[in-house]
Order: sequence, then C-alpha cells, then structure tokens
Amino acid sequence: MAQIIAGMASSHALALMDPDSWDDRRRMTRGRFQKVYGYEPAEQPEVAEQSPEFSKTHYANIERGLQDLKARLAELKPDALILIGDDQNENYRQDNLPQFAIFTGERVTTVDHESGQKREFVCAADLARDVLERSVESGVDMASSATFPDGRLRSHAHAQVLNYMDVQVPVVLVFVNAINVPAATPARCYEVGQRLRQAVEQSGAAGRVVLYASGGLSHFTSGYPWPHYKGPHTLGSICRDFDGRLVGLMREGRSSEVAKLSSLDLIENGDIEFRQWIVLLGALGSERPAWLEYEPLFRGLIGMAVGYWPLESQRTLAGAR
Repeated sequence: MAQIIAGMASSHALALMDPDSWDDRRRMTRGRFQKVYGYEPAEQPEVAEQSPEFSKTHYANIERGLQDLKARLAELKPDALILIGDDQNENYRQDNLPQFAIFTGERVTTVDHESGQKREFVCAADLARDVLERSVESGVDMASSATFPDGRLRSHAHAQVLNYMDVQVPVVLVFVNAINVPAATPARCYEVGQRLRQAVEQSGAAGRVVLYASGGLSHFTSGYPWPHYKGPHTLGSICRDFDGRLVGLMREGRSSEVAKLSSLDLIENGDIEFRQWIVLLGALGSERPAWLEYEPLFRGLIGMAVGYWPLESQRTLAGAR
C-alpha cells in the first residue's frame, strides 16, 4: 500500500523568480491588464514603502524555504510526487473546464513560458489511474486527461515547480479550477483532499508519496476574475490580514477550519489559488507544519508562502531549518 510521507506547498510565479526581475514583471502585468480593460491601474503605495533592499531581505526567507523543499525532496527520494496546481486556461480552456482533473498519461513535456525551459517528466501513470478510479468510486467527480496537445504541460502552476525543484521522480498531476467562476467551495476542496489521501493509501501502485500544493497566497493580478469581483482591491493588492489568518490556522494544526470558508471569502481576499493548499490540507488533516514562512511582498505582487509538513513517520527527520 502507498504511504504519504510529507506535504509541501509554495507560491509560484514571481515567488520562483529573482527579485531583481520583479519591477519588470510587475510592469508587464499592468500592461496586460491595460490591454484587457483599457486602462493601466495605479501602482500600489506599498511598492514604494518596500524598497528593493527590503524585498530582497524578506524574500530570502521564502527562498530558503524553497531551497529546503528542494533538498528534502532529493533526500526523501519518494516513489512519486503528486503535484496539485491550478490551470489558468492553459491545458483546459473554455470548451472544457473541469473542477478537478488528473493526468493519467505516461509522460509530459513542461512548457515554462517565464523561464523558457522545456523538460520531459515521467509520470506515475499507474498511481494516477488508480487514484482516478478510487476517487470516482468515493464520490469525487474527477475528470481525467491521458494526453495533452503535443504532449505539452502548459499550466505554470505545475511546470514552474517541476522545473524549479528539479524533480527527478515520477509525478502525478492534479488540477484544481481556481480562476474560473464558479469554482469548487473550500469545503469541497478539503473533502477532495481527504478522498485523495484515501485513494493514495489504498493504492498498490506506489510506495512512498509526497504531496505538493502550488499556488497563492493573496494576489490580484491581470488574470484575476475581475468581472466576478466586486470589492475595493486593485491589481497588486495583498490581503495581509486574511493571509495571516490562514497561516495561523495552518501553524496551529487547525487546518480543518479552512473548510468553513466560502468561495466569496477567497475571491474577495485574492486567495482563489488557496484552493490548491486546501486540497493538500484535507489530505494532511490536523498535521502541523514543521515550518511555514509567509511574506507579503508587493514588488513581487504576491503574499508569498512556503511550508513543509512531515508526517509522523518522517517527523523525526524534519529538523529545524
């Protein structure tokens, strides 16, 4: 039977980029917004308050966490990595928008438009197919894809993490609809996480498995579902108080309380991508992270976070960073 040995989570996009590139990336984001909506939004005042030196100093906490995850993944040498990410009209488009999906093919080639990297990854296809079948049997309407056009994995939530972490083990790709409204409620995401863990642990298709959630926390970018958002925030906002509440619940082992949130809570606070973390939290239950870093970095457009959850069998190996 398969065993989940650890959980990992991190932001992606600018969180995986050099802070020296953030100002240019932010200008590009404002330009994309202007192209769609006809005007360029004002810069957030916090950008001026957080100097480049401030941003680099605080980003160092996130970068250390990312490097720690990379090292731990190499040390653990799991039989499979299940990567939970959203899809922003990249692999799944308006003609087919599942709430949850899993890739069951044998291999994919990442297309990372930010870094220009392309790399082929082997997939844990037997585990993916087993998880698909067991998820559906447990009541999850999990969609599936055995192929993508040209064999290309275009979702940056997956491609960027696979490349950054230099993943060397077979992968299972799970997709969550975060950006298209309506999207699954936090309660449903948490339940899907619980079912995902059951499916993995009942499977004989892999041994030791690591789960990784890619996305969030709070950010309002050009691709935000602005037609469905009615609040006061603008491009580049970060809801620090709401993020702080989520981080507190996770650190205290009270993750089940995130299931009480509503979809409106997520969209009003820029946390639509937190759905990926909620799926992970559903799988991890009341486990506390060994460590969890959070930094609201306005030059980088994101409330950036990274964390590590060793399960009981690995807790003695977690150590302190």
